[in-house]
Amino acid sequence: MIIASVSDFRKDIKSYLDRVSKNFETLIINRGKDSGIVVMSLEEYNSLMATNHELSSRINESRLDAAIEKLKSKQSFERELIEE
Repeated sequence: MIIASVSDFRKDIKSYLDRVSKNFETLIINRGKDSGIVVMSLEEYNSLMATNHELSSRINESRLDAAIEKLKSKQSFERELIEE
């Protein structure tokens, strides 16, 4: 995680944005007491939104938890995909 003030961000915006996009870092731009802006790559944002969607219902959350437990206890299996 990178933390910068607004003035530091303005001085070197390209460098900060390059670090965020290339290194998957999160940038917090401090705007004063208890105020700030978070900058992240589009890929990271999309990943967070997908996770949020998957956990949005109790049923999905239960299915994911069950799948994780199967993997941990080695009760999962692998299948070949059918090519058409």
